[in-house]
Amino acid sequence: MPKLPDEFLNKTIIITGAASGIGRATALVFAREGANVVVADINIAGAELTAEAIRQIGGRCFTIHMDVTDRSSVKSAFTAAIKEFGVIDFQFNCAGSALRRASFLEIDDALWDGAMGINASGVFYCMQEILPHMLDQGRGVIVNAASMSHKRGGAGGLIPYAAAKGAVVTLTMGVAREFASRGIRALSISPGPVDTPFEDVAGGDEEARVRAVADVPMGRLGRPEEIGELVLFMCSDACSYMTADTVYVNGGGGYR
Repeated sequence: MPKLPDEFLNKTIIITGAASGIGRATALVFAREGANVVVADINIAGAELTAEAIRQIGGRCFTIHMDVTDRSSVKSAFTAAIKEFGVIDFQFNCAGSALRRASFLEIDDALWDGAMGINASGVFYCMQEILPHMLDQGRGVIVNAASMSHKRGGAGGLIPYAAAKGAVVTLTMGVAREFASRGIRALSISPGPVDTPFEDVAGGDEEARVRAVADVPMGRLGRPEEIGELVLFMCSDACSYMTADTVYVNGGGGYR
């Protein structure tokens, strides 16, 4: 996306899952545009590396530990972030994980609860924490990371992950419609396969990667920064009439 004319200068975004992958890439995109970035992650060492990359391009940031599955951790992190920058204009809920692959009959309570906790409850907690602040301001944009998998049902052993991401799409729509008249926009992004550490964590292998690429007409995986640029657009005034929807970004694939 071409550099915007200072639209994000001195505005603040909080990004969960900012230590790596799409979260890290989005943090760097917003820093490039002059935004203050709250780098939040349970992996504080990784968050510090993201913060250092932001500082190297002249950006302002604040690093904070946040476990999105723990409401008290979310609350304390948001309190500290608001104290640091005064105002939070944008929220990107990117923290998530498939945890591991399992066939449906192999899914146990720990996997189900864990997938729902980090991918769905984490978004719920973060939205509930930021909305009173945004309502007091009379404005704000929330973007949630969903997934193309919610349309496919989690084929390949990712049913709990896909179900949680489907919940994110629905949760986003409900919040967007409830608060649209009060200056709040909420959107979700449903990426297809993106070149991040996700597949390693989920137990993917090179064969799975080859299959993923074969399903994309563009013939490649998405790049994390491409998702980051989309988040930037969704938070911008150029996108001011859009809310409640999920945006599919998948190189034309992800439907099989």
